[in-house]
Amino acid sequence: MFAATRRARIAGVLAGYLADLALSDPKRGHPVAAFGRTAAALEPFTYRDTKPAGALHVGLTVGALTMLGAVAARCPGALAAATWVCLGGTSLARTGAEMARLLECGDVDGARRLLPSLCGRDPARLDGAGLARAALESVAENTSDAAVAPMLWATAGGVPGVLAYRGVNTLDAMIGHRSPRYIRFGWAAARLDDLANYLAARVTAALVVACAPFVSGSASGAARAWRRDAARHPSPNAGVVEAAFAGALGVRLGGPTQYEYGLQIRPTLGDGPPPTVADLRRAVGLSRVVQAAAVLSVALLAYRRRP
Repeated sequence: MFAATRRARIAGVLAGYLADLALSDPKRGHPVAAFGRTAAALEPFTYRDTKPAGALHVGLTVGALTMLGAVAARCPGALAAATWVCLGGTSLARTGAEMARLLECGDVDGARRLLPSLCGRDPARLDGAGLARAALESVAENTSDAAVAPMLWATAGGVPGVLAYRGVNTLDAMIGHRSPRYIRFGWAAARLDDLANYLAARVTAALVVACAPFVSGSASGAARAWRRDAARHPSPNAGVVEAAFAGALGVRLGGPTQYEYGLQIRPTLGDGPPPTVADLRRAVGLSRVVQAAAVLSVALLAYRRRP
């Protein structure tokens, strides 16, 4: 019974991954966007410039989403559908590839318009080199956040688990940053997202080490940069994945990072030169391979002998 349930869950995760690979994100009425609109509509009622108010906001929104997932889990195909809508790996890779195409064509304005689809930096302050670095760092971080982590949470927690994860990750993107409005109110969302992504970031980095040779990268460089540089990053998870990508691709990430709410000086990750558009393309390829390796690892769980 246990093995059958486990295999059914893994089959649902695999089906969700294949749906993301074939269809990418839903074109209309994306449930994640609907959750974001609901959370934004609730914020005027819950907002106070305090950590407890932010914790209440997270508890109400993610709690409701988790209960919805528990009810939906009874429906056939629910896990496949939930995994599909919570994954963003194919969209991430396509957007990264489109960013590389625009930069190769010299269309810096077009690349600036596209950047908000990848990250929250201020594109108006970035030139072509800055856009390439921002896109590469976002591809690296979101390989974990938008691909590997949802697969792990769907495998471990089923429909409620993967929906709760996506809710936490969405709230972190909305309110988990260090702007004056959210530095206290968004604290709970940011810390919960750190916890939810802790294992996934390290699994992703390990897969980057293993998969680096598939894009003519360095496995030893990825492991070395992860071990040496990750702890210097302000995020306990983004630094792990970005350092591994930097070492694998032989580039240097980090440095001045401009957001709409202010400038951050990020630590240097990796030893090489600043990334080029060609490096961004390699990062997209590495992201795709890591995603495939992650789902293959999940599939192998179905054949693991029961203790």
